[in-house]
Order: sequence, then structure tokens, then C-alpha cells
Amino acid sequence: MILNPELTEKGEIKDLMKSKDSFRAFPLAAITGHSLLKLSLLLAAVDPSLGGVVIAGGRGTGKSVLARGLHTLLPPIEVLDNELILEKLTKRNSNTSLRPIGRNLDPDKPEEWDISTNKLLEEAIGSDYLNQIEEIPKKVREAPFIQVPIGITEDRLVGSIDVAASLSTGEQVFQPGILAEAHRGVLYVDDINLLDDGIVNLILEATGREKNNIERDGLSLSHPCKSLLIATYNPEEGALRDHVLDRFAIVLSADQSIDNTQRVEITKSVLSHAENNIKFSEKWSEESDNLSTQLILARQWLKDVKITKEQITYLVNEALRGGVEGHRSELFAVKVAKANAALRGDENVNSEDLKVAVRLVILPRAMQIPPEDEDIQPPPPEDQSPPPPPQSNNDDSEPEANENDNNQDQEQEEDNSDGEEESTPEIPEEFILDPEACMVDPDLLLFSSAKAKAGNSGSRSVIFSDSRGRYVKPVIPRGKVKRIAVDATLRAAAPYQKSRRLRNPNKSIVIEENDFRAKLLQKKAGALVIFLVDASGSMALNRMQSAKGAVIRLLTEAYENRDEVALIPFRGNQAEVLLPPTRSITAAKRRLETMPCGGGSPLAHGLTQSAKVAKNALSTGDIGQVIVVAITDGRGNVPLGLSLGKNEVEEKDNENVNLKQEVLDIAAKYPILGIKLLIIDTERKFIASGFGKELAEAARGKYVQLPKATDKAIAAMALNAINEF
Repeated sequence: MILNPELTEKGEIKDLMKSKDSFRAFPLAAITGHSLLKLSLLLAAVDPSLGGVVIAGGRGTGKSVLARGLHTLLPPIEVLDNELILEKLTKRNSNTSLRPIGRNLDPDKPEEWDISTNKLLEEAIGSDYLNQIEEIPKKVREAPFIQVPIGITEDRLVGSIDVAASLSTGEQVFQPGILAEAHRGVLYVDDINLLDDGIVNLILEATGREKNNIERDGLSLSHPCKSLLIATYNPEEGALRDHVLDRFAIVLSADQSIDNTQRVEITKSVLSHAENNIKFSEKWSEESDNLSTQLILARQWLKDVKITKEQITYLVNEALRGGVEGHRSELFAVKVAKANAALRGDENVNSEDLKVAVRLVILPRAMQIPPEDEDIQPPPPEDQSPPPPPQSNNDDSEPEANENDNNQDQEQEEDNSDGEEESTPEIPEEFILDPEACMVDPDLLLFSSAKAKAGNSGSRSVIFSDSRGRYVKPVIPRGKVKRIAVDATLRAAAPYQKSRRLRNPNKSIVIEENDFRAKLLQKKAGALVIFLVDASGSMALNRMQSAKGAVIRLLTEAYENRDEVALIPFRGNQAEVLLPPTRSITAAKRRLETMPCGGGSPLAHGLTQSAKVAKNALSTGDIGQVIVVAITDGRGNVPLGLSLGKNEVEEKDNENVNLKQEVLDIAAKYPILGIKLLIIDTERKFIASGFGKELAEAARGKYVQLPKATDKAIAAMALNAINEF
């Protein structure tokens, strides 16, 4: 916030607030609906340390429009002018390698300045620079709005060595990343669910601590990172980890229920803004200026807002009644309540502020609706007298006197209540998390249902490779380097170029073997589902038809996840790979036209063939997990030796025992190979043998008894197994 009156007189603030970028963004006041989301964004802008806001919603629901609309309301900031500081220093010492680490540093908070900035000011102005604040170059700029790209790397996010500067100076020169540029502004993360988990963790860590610590490339630095974090994601494109959602103070949905009139209004507003954004912004300038002024005043009042112990107790009780895990909910709720009070212009938190905190923070985190509990009551006001003791039987002799006293007391209470209606109580009269008294906002209900649907989608495996995939980060190679990380290699070699050029004057850049860095690549890995189907016996045709339908269903539903499907029927003396691993529906239909049935049940050979197919698929690097879905009654009657062509056959007396143990031994090797086993038992006898369950336990897999296994049921079980394993 700017407190310099000279800058206000010059009109610089007004010019910056009406800059071209502000006109280009859609005004927050002109957005139809989304009242709860707009309030949440304003509260986060009042207190950027509040914890950030996550906006979930489908395509075209205005998620990014809301974030950019809030940015236009933020006041300009006064920062240290790093360019003028370096210019002053260059006049004194042209060979210096000092560079400021932090960005957008507040001139009124020297305690936040990083080490390099302090050294720069000391050399440029003098050792007494802290007492000469007026001589330090400053400038006014628009609050930054930094968007994090989906494909961002770790070095661009947190910062890394500046190769060009390091080559010219011969020393390590740090180049700040996006986290430094977003200081005192908005850090906007679109599609946060599609970002790399490591990148998301770094963002949450830096914004949570309000400081970015760099420990990489031989550097050990830190700089402030006080940013307003706003993230958006579409639940249809993938779920967001609960750990990430819990780190944000407010999580709401942009999916709102609107009528035809509102849809027409939205369309007209968008077309009007696209036709002439300057004229449209001027139309809403008065509302925008009022919101901006309210925001500036709320930031000043925030430090004076007070919340009582009883009010904090109320928020904690609400979190307990909702079954909220951890302590973040009440901590965030206290900050939201204080920010809402500051936004109203009040120095004291009241019951309305507490209700807003519960609805925005605690209610979306609630795991359950608590039952009615008459024992739990909100704390009474401080001026309320304790209840009178119970009266004895002797008082019955004077009923008329008591009635007169009661009437007088009631009249006094009514008079007192009339005076109290004008002031808002400090604590709500009832708990919000109540099955009857709670009025849940429709946006919260929409978000809860979307989150529940997204939570069932599961997470897919990610494979790290040195040959194929997306470049994640550089690593020190072990052995031969397949793909060189040129940027990281230059950064590693840059600080030593001055000394190496002395030894090799004919070379401009000298790269040595220990400078090389390799690219660590990451790619999304699918799952391979191998259907192992018992094609023997009278019910074999039904099982094969169901398996064929499940294969087509899986290929249709799981194409986006790069899942592959294979089919291995076992009959007679051997198991045959009828459908090799494929993602092609056409190939699957063609290969599954003829399905032989009948004969013996070589279960042992079927499990062995499935393990071979799974091992080959895992070795390619495109498959992250393999699940064998065995559709069988569990009764194998052909030994593995016979299936492999061996002439030696066990004696008939020990055949059953040996066959059972042989199958169990093969299944026990599945966990070692990294293969998951799902047994769908189709045994129809009233007294089942229970071998299918024993087989699943040997492979540490799952067991389901389903005598009537339809293609839809089998496909659903396979998808659930992919997500659960």
C-alpha cells in the first residue's frame, strides 16, 4: 500500500489504476452472480496471508475472469527501483556481480530485504543507507499479476543461475523466478490439478511461509513471497489432492444455477466488453472505484480488528461438530472473520463475520452433518445473569404474587430486547452446522457434489524416464547421458568460465565432464488390464461373452488414461493370448470375433501367461501398473508341466493337492513382479470351495464373488481396481 502523499499529488496512482491492463480485464463488479466467490476474493485481497482461494468449476464458468477482475481492484504498490540502484552502483564499480534477489520490495519494510539487496544499497548509497531511506530510488507500479504456466519447471518457478550474467562475470549470479515476481501481487495458478505435484508443493510451501528458500545449484538464498494465491481447476479434467485443497483457506465452486434472464445479461455484458472494453470499464468505474476504496481501507483497518476468546471457541466447536480434520480450518476461519469485519469497516468481529467464516471455511471441509445436540450451546453473553435456582414447594402458596412478578419481568425483558435488536450479537444464537437451522449455499452444494464425483476418478501413475516424456528438471547423470539438459549444464559451468578461459584462451565457453546435467523426463503412464478368462466347461461361452463386452467397454471409457487391455482365455491344456495389449477398439473387435470354448481348465498356465505379458508391458516404460482380472471358478485341473509340453504327470492320487499348491505358488509371485490380481469368482454352487478367495490372498489381491458377471459389472470392477490398487 502507498502512504507517500507526494505520489498521490502527482496523480501517479490514478493513472496506474486506469492503465490499459485494467481496462482490458472484465470488471469484477460487472460479473453476474457469484456473490459468494466475489466476497471470498475480496476477503483474500484484504488479507493475502489468509491462505488463498481455489475456484472449481466446469468450462466457461468465469473462473479466470473472477481472478483477473479482482486484480484490477488492487491498489498500486511502491517498490525499490532495482534498475536505478544498479545504475548507481555501476557508476562506482562496473565489475560488480551483485544483483537483487527479491522483487517488488517494500521501501517501508527493510527487514524483508534480502542479503543481496542490502549489499547493493550499502555499496550504492553507503553503510548508513537505512538512515537515508529518502535517497533510495523508488517507483510506483501496478500490483503484479503472475500466471503460472502448466509446463513450468522448478528452476523457472523458484529461480536459478543467470547463465549470461555468470558467463560475463565469472561468478554465480542468481536469476529470480516467478515466485519473486509475484511478491505483493497475485499468483494465479490455472488448472492446478494438471500441474506437477512437486511444483504445486513448492508453490504452497513458499506462499504459506511467505518466503521462498532456494537450495539448488550451489546456492543458498531466500527472498519474501507474500502473494495472493488464486487457483482454479476443472473437476472433470482430474481430481485435486485433498492435501492441496486443505492448504487453501477457501474452496468454492464457480458452477452456479442461473435463469434465462441472467444468461442473457451475461451474454450482453461479454459482447459489450469485447466491442469496446474501455467504454465498458468506464460504465462500471464508479462501482469498481467503490470496491477498490473499500479494499484499501479494509487493509488499513485489519490490524486493529479484534476477536474474542468466546468467538474463537465458537469456531472451534463448529469445526468439531462438522468432523473437520486438523487445525487449519479454525485458523483460516479466524482470519476470514477478521477480514470480513475489516471489509465492513468495524474493529470488532460480530456474529455475521463468524457465520461468513463458517460458510466459507468450515462448511466445505465438514465430513458430516452433526446430529442435534441440546447439550452444546453457544457461550452466553457476558452480561447475562445465571439462571435462578429451582423453587421449592413452599412457593406454591403464593401463585398470584409470582404471576405478577413474572409479568413484570417479561415486560422488562421485552423492553430490553427491543433495544438489543439494533445491535448485532457477538456470537450467533445457534450453531450453523445444524440439520434444521443450516441454510447451505447452493455453490457449496454444487462444489461438494463435484468433489465427490471427482474423488472417484483416482490418480494415474507417473513414470520418470531419461529418453521420452516432458522435461521436469535436470539431474546429475549416472552413467551415459542420453539427453543433455543444456540449460542446467551451462548454469553449472558458468561460474568457472573466467578461470577456465585462462587455461584455454582459444575457447569462449569451456564445458568439463562434471558440468553435464541430464534431463529427467516424466510421462503419464496408463494401466494394462489383462482379462484371464476360464473358457472351459458349460458356462464358458457366457463368461467369454461377458469378458468381450468388458474389454470393449474398458477401451471406450479408459482411452483418455492411455489404458491398454489384453484377453487371455485358458482351455484344454494351454492358455492363449487371444488379444495382445492394445488401445484399439477396432483391433479388439476383430481379434475377438472367434472365441474357442470347452475342454480342461489350465489355470496355472493362464496365470503364467498373464505374468509374461505383464512383465513385457512393464519393461516398455509406457505402463505404470498391471491388473490381471481372472474370471474363473478357481478350479484348475491341468498341471503346468503338461501345458508346457512336459511328459511327466503327477500321480492321480496327489493330483488335486499338487495342482492347488502349484496355482498358489504362481499367484504368490505376483506381488514380487508388481502385478495386481482381481479374482471374479463365478462359482455357482451353494457350497463354494473358497479357493478363489484363497488365490486372491496368496497374490495380495482382491476377491469378488459374482456368479452372474455381466460385461458392465466386470468393466466397472476393473476400473475401480485401477483406482484402488
